[in-house]
Amino acid sequence: MWLIAALLCMLWRWVTDRSAIGAYCMLFAAMTIAWLLIGLAVQLYRSYKDRWFWQSMLSLILTAGIEIALCWYVLPRLPWAFSPRVATWMLLIVGALDTFVILMEHYWKYATNMTVPAMTIEQRKDSVMTLPDEKRRKESIRSIHQSVLSVTTEADYYMLRKKARLDSRLTKVVCDRNRFAFLQIPDYQYETLVDLTLLNDAKGINRRFCIVNQKLPDNGRYVCCYRPQEYIKTKILNRYPPVLNWIVYSLYFFRKRVLPRLALTSRLYYDVTKGRKRMLSKTEVFGRLYYCGFVVDEVVPMGNIEYVFAHRNSQPYPQEQMKVYGPLIKLPRICKDKKIRYFYKFRTMHPYAEYIQKYVFDARGGMDISDKSNDDWRITTWGRFMRKYWLDELPMLLNWFKGDVKLVGVRPLSKTMFETYPEWLQDKRTLCKPGLIPPFYIDHPNTYDELFASEDKYLTEYLAHPVRTDIKYFFLTMKSILTRKTHSA
Repeated sequence: MWLIAALLCMLWRWVTDRSAIGAYCMLFAAMTIAWLLIGLAVQLYRSYKDRWFWQSMLSLILTAGIEIALCWYVLPRLPWAFSPRVATWMLLIVGALDTFVILMEHYWKYATNMTVPAMTIEQRKDSVMTLPDEKRRKESIRSIHQSVLSVTTEADYYMLRKKARLDSRLTKVVCDRNRFAFLQIPDYQYETLVDLTLLNDAKGINRRFCIVNQKLPDNGRYVCCYRPQEYIKTKILNRYPPVLNWIVYSLYFFRKRVLPRLALTSRLYYDVTKGRKRMLSKTEVFGRLYYCGFVVDEVVPMGNIEYVFAHRNSQPYPQEQMKVYGPLIKLPRICKDKKIRYFYKFRTMHPYAEYIQKYVFDARGGMDISDKSNDDWRITTWGRFMRKYWLDELPMLLNWFKGDVKLVGVRPLSKTMFETYPEWLQDKRTLCKPGLIPPFYIDHPNTYDELFASEDKYLTEYLAHPVRTDIKYFFLTMKSILTRKTHSA
């Protein structure tokens, strides 16, 4: 960057007034030598990974200071006729460009360096309760009652007393934003853990869930609560007049949902906010629970708070340092020769939606023939719009350029959908590449049998006459879109 900036400055100066470029070459050669020597003196090149920000800045400042002194005290004594002031400005431009690069380099290292190591999940055998089920004393119940009322309402207390058995010694109530409070709980001594801290304000939600998972016995219950994103959205839209309310909500959504999900702003956002006042959707809360080894049993709305009752089902997934959900995602799909390839799409679902696919399918009566759940609440508002007009599938053009798919063909399927096909059709599908434009949009099947017949018809024709079949189906699809106003599901 130093040499590039110097070259740009010299060319600019030479083009503007035809100054003696040789003089500037000498000047910037001296700058480069000074930069290298000072960098060695402050150990700038000792270790690139461990380079300290102030080492770079100190080297830059000392170099610029030496060169500015040269401009004013040495240049006037040389035979070349150019202004020391111009040379100083050029040095400052080089320094400014290099400062910008140094700042961006170190911010990139800050944003992508996760100071908290990934959580290791302890493998354990079947674990059962270690204490008998006994009823609490009245004094203990009154104490729990007061503790619960300090953070929630009377109605919430009676609901929890009934559903979470607050009068049992096997139920533990915790209200602490810091997840480390759970580390003090003995293993397998409580059947139910009730967490009264709003997940919107909790630090390290996944780690919190994983710690609870390790403390509970097999099938032990966990109760948590959160304020849904839908409530916040409704509150903002009702508070402001039309048009303005959507502008306010969009800005709020960008600050609370977009910035925390981007790779370059995620760490900075959580360092500033300490994880407080998050926006959490139902999808994300459920997905995090399933990701951490729980199964949701029941959801109880209480005013603007929802209580989620879940039970421990399995070990958590291997915990990543930080899950960042950007707008572009990669999805595994079964392709030719049953090979798994990753396809790019724009994100249309809330974070962690992939972990509750089976839950949503079972709760909503299974999948439809488009490999989607009926009335899938994991999809965002803008996601429905993008899916309707295929906008979410535009990144799949990258797969087309890479050769993963062809223009026309049966659509690449997820493992869940692929397993619903009969074995003979699975084998037939994997004889050729999938396509971006499926026969689905020509035949418009309404049942699985009709879908299987539609794809079998296309595959039979394609295996006999590949080019002619794809040309025929391409124009038939265009006709269907233009005349029948076909849209994506």
